[in-house]
Amino acid sequence: QVQLVESGGGLVQAGGSLRLSCAASGFILDKNIIGWFRQAPGKEREGLSCISSSDGTTYYFDSVEGRFSISVDNAKNTVYLQMNTLKPEDTAVYYCATAVDWTTTQATCTGPEYEFDYWGQGTQVTVSS
Repeated sequence: QVQLVESGGGLVQAGGSLRLSCAASGFILDKNIIGWFRQAPGKEREGLSCISSSDGTTYYFDSVEGRFSISVDNAKNTVYLQMNTLKPEDTAVYYCATAVDWTTTQATCTGPEYEFDYWGQGTQVTVSS
């Protein structure tokens, strides 16, 4: 059974840091692009960052560039999102998802969400001011 499980969310003060994990089971994170997304209340889901498990190339959306860092540990079949200098507007449910690595990381990350075929259940991140 293919499954993605996010963890690491929680409550943090503005300026603080969190590291989210996305653990894959039922398949190997090989030749995949893994993306992190978030959805705040009343807003559409937005992309944050992606990484290729094949060659490690990354892409960041402007909203998180310089503050968030994505990484993959193929041995642990896990992708991480290190989030620094958190702001109250970062409050959202954070999701990871996988797509087939058939094009560039940037193209997949900025393309339609239907390219991502497996999704986790999400983890809540709340940043207090």
